[in-house]
Amino acid sequence: MKELPEKSPPIRCGNLLSTPTPQHDGELVEVLQQGSGLRIERIVSTGQASPPGFWYDQAEAEFVVLLTGSSVLRFEEGDRRLGMAPGDWVEIPAHCRHRVEATRADPPTVWLAVHVTVSA
Repeated sequence: MKELPEKSPPIRCGNLLSTPTPQHDGELVEVLQQGSGLRIERIVSTGQASPPGFWYDQAEAEFVVLLTGSSVLRFEEGDRRLGMAPGDWVEIPAHCRHRVEATRADPPTVWLAVHVTVSA
């Protein structure tokens, strides 16, 4: 096996599909990378949904891939719903009001979310 030189930059690694030991009733949001208009998150949901009447209205565009579990997203415009299964993805434009209607608890629902700042 090839070794990296000691002076090389730090290397981070992990497993997107690993399920953490539950420590609380909330979702786990882990920022994997962040910088210059970009944020990549791994989100682990265990049955959570958006509170009644709550809508996400984010300044960033969001690209989401569902890795495990299942979910239902709801979009305010046209009252559209989108059921998601492993491998499904959706691109959500900035300020597109949406909410999470449901996530599967077992197995946990694992998302990969890429947030991109939209220039005016």
